[in-house]
Amino acid sequence: MNLFVSQTIVIQQLKVDGIQNSSVLQIGSAGMIQPISQLYNTGKYTGPAPQIAPSEVPTVPLGPPS
Repeated sequence: MNLFVSQTIVIQQLKVDGIQNSSVLQIGSAGMIQPISQLYNTGKYTGPAPQIAPSEVPTVPLGPPS
């Protein structure tokens, strides 16, 4: 059986509070998501990042639909 999916997605604003290791953010359809987890410390960090105040959380504006 063949299944064809056609869709249009319009996102005015998307706010993501946090993405952690092994998280998946999916918009739309995907046949199958293969889980993979890779953790690299390329900056040679020795501790967690400092916490920021909620008012300092940056937002990324999305453009108008075309």
